[in-house]
Amino acid sequence: MAMELISIKSPHEIELMRRAGRITAQARALAGSLVRPGVSTLEIDEAVRKFIEGQGAKPSFLGYGGFPGSACISVNEVVIHGIPSRKIVLKEGDIVSVDVGAYIGGFHGDCAATFPCGTISPEAQRLIDVTQQSFWKGIQLAKAGNRVYDISHAVQKYVEENGYSVVRDFVGHGVGRNLHEAPEVPNFGPAGHGPRLQPGMTIAVEPMVCAGDWRVRVLKDKWTTVSADGSLTAHYENTILITDGEPEVLTDPGE
Repeated sequence: MAMELISIKSPHEIELMRRAGRITAQARALAGSLVRPGVSTLEIDEAVRKFIEGQGAKPSFLGYGGFPGSACISVNEVVIHGIPSRKIVLKEGDIVSVDVGAYIGGFHGDCAATFPCGTISPEAQRLIDVTQQSFWKGIQLAKAGNRVYDISHAVQKYVEENGYSVVRDFVGHGVGRNLHEAPEVPNFGPAGHGPRLQPGMTIAVEPMVCAGDWRVRVLKDKWTTVSADGSLTAHYENTILITDGEPEVLTDPGE
């Protein structure tokens, strides 16, 4: 298989990605504010679509590979790719992962987070916190000259030290003119491997974490991906820019 080239963004392209990232982050924050008991995942999805389109952008996920929603909304044991539905009504104690993308000016933003529905258990809150923190542990290594798997290893180490596991079947990825670009950014693996990070690279780092075993299965709808053992799961993602210094979060998580 030919190696896919990693795209290095120009200053102008980075500006366009900042704009796409800002809209994406705002859509994620909006979705999180709507997570409460009695709300259906379709209601959240419709609000996300209306917001993104109101900003002059397009939802990156709508129709992507045939996906029917504008956001992936995944509840409890659903890790990723939950299809929004009026039949899925949130209840107290659920944890809800929302993954969104926005496309504007020729570029995509991509981000996700897991939100509590009402009052949740301390165990569920800890899972959310560890998942989010593992992202920040990972991007401490997201510096020019390091390698992709330095990020991967840092995420895995932190997650496993806290008694959880990282999903192996799905990984982070480059983002830009396409929603998924080279390189792949796994949440596991040996440090010191993978492509070297260079200024101008834009990647989505997205820990997907299971409270139990890391194995997952995809349901008959060919999208919804659940933990094989039914354990709780959480997801956190931002699109980041590799710079000459510290990485810049393009989907600024100012929630």
